[in-house]
Amino acid sequence: MRLILYGKPGCHLCEGLQEKLEQVQNIDFELEVRDITTREDWFEAFQYEIPVLFRVGVERKTIEEPLPRPSPRATVRQLEQMLQKYLVNNDSE
Repeated sequence: MRLILYGKPGCHLCEGLQEKLEQVQNIDFELEVRDITTREDWFEAFQYEIPVLFRVGVERKTIEEPLPRPSPRATVRQLEQMLQKYLVNNDSE
């Protein structure tokens, strides 16, 4: 499973979410961080929305599916529970 985090440098919400995602231990996923300032299409799409988290499905490797935005106050454990719901349980779809 792969997660894509769209954000930009200096975004404290983006950096906070990235740090928490890197601390998740009970779910196996690859994290790709994309800087929206490097591509105009990403910037146009997400400039008012970051951080934005997408999953890339196992069977549908090129389809990015948005995940609900976790609260900035969510703990690593709460984030892990959300990922469990949207990643692990949906893998069989």
